[in-house]
Amino acid sequence: MMRLSKVSPKKCFFLVLCFAVLILLVFNLRDKDWSTKSPHVLYARDEYQLEEANVRHEPSVTTVELAEVADQHGPGRDRGNNDDPLDYGRARSGELTKGEALTASDLPWYFSQGMRYPKPARRNRKTNKRLARLLPSETARGDRISNQLMFVPPNYETIKRKGKLKTILLYNGLSPWNVKAGRDVFLSSKCPVSTCSITAQREKASTADLVLYKDHYIPPSVPRSPYQIYMMYFLECPYHTQHVKYPDVFNWTATYRKDSDIVAPYEKWEYFDPRIRQVEQDRNYALNKTRKVAWFVSNCGARNGRLQYAHELQKYIQVDIYGACGTFKCSRSTAERCFEILDRDYKFYLAFENSNCKDYITEKFFVNALTRNVLPIVMGARPEDYEASSPQKSYIHVDEFGSPKELAEYLHLLDRNDELYNSYFKWKGTGEFINTYYWCRVCAMLHDEASFRRPKSYDDINEWWRGPGVCTNGSWRNFRARNPEKPLVADSR
Repeated sequence: MMRLSKVSPKKCFFLVLCFAVLILLVFNLRDKDWSTKSPHVLYARDEYQLEEANVRHEPSVTTVELAEVADQHGPGRDRGNNDDPLDYGRARSGELTKGEALTASDLPWYFSQGMRYPKPARRNRKTNKRLARLLPSETARGDRISNQLMFVPPNYETIKRKGKLKTILLYNGLSPWNVKAGRDVFLSSKCPVSTCSITAQREKASTADLVLYKDHYIPPSVPRSPYQIYMMYFLECPYHTQHVKYPDVFNWTATYRKDSDIVAPYEKWEYFDPRIRQVEQDRNYALNKTRKVAWFVSNCGARNGRLQYAHELQKYIQVDIYGACGTFKCSRSTAERCFEILDRDYKFYLAFENSNCKDYITEKFFVNALTRNVLPIVMGARPEDYEASSPQKSYIHVDEFGSPKELAEYLHLLDRNDELYNSYFKWKGTGEFINTYYWCRVCAMLHDEASFRRPKSYDDINEWWRGPGVCTNGSWRNFRARNPEKPLVADSR
């Protein structure tokens, strides 16, 4: 009879351990297989697939009033700043990590808590030209606002010692601008470049460095110097501004459009750290919200058909219209109360502009919607304009859907899926709406030697401002269907 070899306790323990691990692996695989076939998991997955099918945007970056009830990229690629807005040396070395609190010394001076001021601009060693990209012709993307805010001319210390100021003539007077004559606005704003002075004395039209017009042009009665800059400022969109009688006299423009020389948006969003654009939130933005869509509006005749779109949307989802165009009331005197109702009860808000024009995005979106805890549905500028101007995944554009019915179907999906709805609020806390310091940027640009050696000019400012593709009466989706190869903007410079 064969004798069995004796098994040691150590070997027994090892065999039992291996057998237990094997059993755990088998149960884990079965559990995983079950989870992929679970109807609850499949349902959630189908919802996210619908999100991908219907929502194709992944966005990049005042006077507050009740809109119309009161009837108003790669982070380093386009900057070209003297100093990057954040410490990219630390970022590259891995010292800055996601979730790290930035100090005031990290943030540029134009943030509410920012303390870092720019150094004099660097020059190209071979060409001696500045590296900062300040004008539309120098970069194809971005609005250059940060570049201009962080621009200090290379020889600025010499300029300050000489004491010579750049003169800005407001040809339409001081009152439309709400500024005082002199240097007050530059000093009180603590502009990095403050050696400028404002005047409204028209007799200085031949000697002023910049002659600035607002909305309409009045020809000066004195000869013009070849090195002067003439600039036109438009606040409203082309539909609400006049044609310029002398369209070829301007060197610069100041409008909300990103291809303006001095971009003057209604609001400007900027991230604290451009690498961190989404963070987990500690609240459910859908909690206790019982109503679907709200809209505050009183102009019922907008040419872009927004009211008709809202009425069609009402056929498929609840849309409460406040103001003269709807059945819900909200007066100027109770504006804040209306916004409290919006925050508390509604999941969606129609941030519809009165015109569909390139880059035309007003406080209807930035203030009435993004500063609230509600998800905006936008109509106005092109989808790519919202993408470039907004926090990442912070809105829904109507042109992403073929019809109001399709949009309503997606809104119903968001309404029943809190996780999906809350994904539109992960941008909160990643940045702020900055002060763009318009006058600081104008003063800095007037000290840029390259702009004055050979000032550019607009061949026809009317063509640039209101030419083909700048605005459309219908949707941008339909415009592109009709004009698949037509350029959206005519460049007449």
